[in-house]
Amino acid sequence: MNRELAFAILVSALCGAAVTAAGWWPFREILTSSGRALERRAWLRIWVSFGPALVLFAVLSGWVLVEPAQTERLPRGLLLCALPFAVVLARAVSRAIGSLASRKDVTAATIGLFRPRIILSAEVIRALDKPALAAALEHERAHARHRDPLRIWLAQLASDLFWPAPAAAARLRCWRRALELARDEEARSIGVAGPDLAEAIVSSIRLVAAGQPAGAATLSDSEFVEERVTRLLRPLEADPARGQWSLPALFIVSVPAPFAFFLGTQYGEGLVRFVLKIL
Repeated sequence: MNRELAFAILVSALCGAAVTAAGWWPFREILTSSGRALERRAWLRIWVSFGPALVLFAVLSGWVLVEPAQTERLPRGLLLCALPFAVVLARAVSRAIGSLASRKDVTAATIGLFRPRIILSAEVIRALDKPALAAALEHERAHARHRDPLRIWLAQLASDLFWPAPAAAARLRCWRRALELARDEEARSIGVAGPDLAEAIVSSIRLVAAGQPAGAATLSDSEFVEERVTRLLRPLEADPARGQWSLPALFIVSVPAPFAFFLGTQYGEGLVRFVLKIL
């Protein structure tokens, strides 16, 4: 069998199984009062779930580097193992493409993956006074600075790869909520008054309830709106230093994968033969 084809099948079967298993890792609430810290931690949790699959991919990459151009034929059982994840991958890609093609009218939103721009509906402009409108604009500018439309698209694609695990959906929902809290805090940190931003949020939700087009309907449930408004009416939380998270994140990204690649060059053949013996 061609070496590259065998590599593709092994990656689909083994890395797909690792992704599926990681998706069922139980979701746990993140305990922090800072929206910006919550957003960073929730974002990291989405991607850490790919750690086991990344390690397996590195091992297989090391194996294929030293494997002869022609390798032994893989059993049909391995192809059957790869099929479920191939279906999940096709579903995720289809949903990602569909989200790019669909376009909804909005009250206030930041759109555009690579060149974010802000959209405000005529209804929301008429409904808000100048301070509240300025507050809404600063919130959306914070989304644009961080290229959040692209990040949301990537996070949704990543979470779809864990389908149908409910824990993956819970991690995505946690991050989406934390993202709004973080941008609220960022807007306040540059001078926006919390009550003005709260007024903008409540007025936008009222437009949604009145049947106007919604920019973020999934984030407009009453419990979350109440949490946002309550936070905005309190003094601004201090943002914990980023440094305490940079070293663990650097370790997760830079150490296991290269080490696994080296092990793959040395012991990948034994691992592949063990998998083939099981199947």
